[in-house]
Amino acid sequence: MLTKEEFYAKWSSLHSDAPITGAVAWWLKISYRFGLIATLLRISPNVLTLLGLVSAGLTALTATSWWAVFFLVLSLFCDGIDGSVAIFQRRDSAWGATLDSVVDRISEALWLYALYVIGIPAWLAITLWSIAAFQEYARAKLSSLDVADIGVVTPTERPVRASFLFITLIMYQLGVPGVELLAYGFLVLQVVSFTLVVRFARSQLH
Repeated sequence: MLTKEEFYAKWSSLHSDAPITGAVAWWLKISYRFGLIATLLRISPNVLTLLGLVSAGLTALTATSWWAVFFLVLSLFCDGIDGSVAIFQRRDSAWGATLDSVVDRISEALWLYALYVIGIPAWLAITLWSIAAFQEYARAKLSSLDVADIGVVTPTERPVRASFLFITLIMYQLGVPGVELLAYGFLVLQVVSFTLVVRFARSQLH
């Protein structure tokens, strides 16, 4: 079992020596405690990853009810905590990282299917997912080409994409108009984000 200091140091080293301050420090305190709980309950990081996938599926299946909001939050929590639990349990591995990445893409497809269920046009939901997937693929490709520092944070990182879905589901449940308009606005932001990643990739590989 890692001490809190060892846990923080390991997390930082796996995230390009990111500083442990502000919201990151707050989240890692929660992660460390949950790592202890998961270890005591014999819950592996891969189980958490798959639980996140199941929760994403339940988000899609319950898209027209308030349960969708609950399952979305559960999906995000599992996705955010699995890596920290892997570090805590000294079980971080290339397989775990690959599984997490694949599950992330499938989960986002299920999230956006939930958008379709509540009335977003199919082509728009598919386009939103595709651009997000292309962005993440470009980053993965850069890493495979030994570009160690991805270097660019876009306006539509995965937590922002999840927040968009969260807000959209809340708007739908409350009967607030403008859900489709919000989706179009988010599409524009995603195009901007993808362009930023492509420009950064070109600057590193040109």
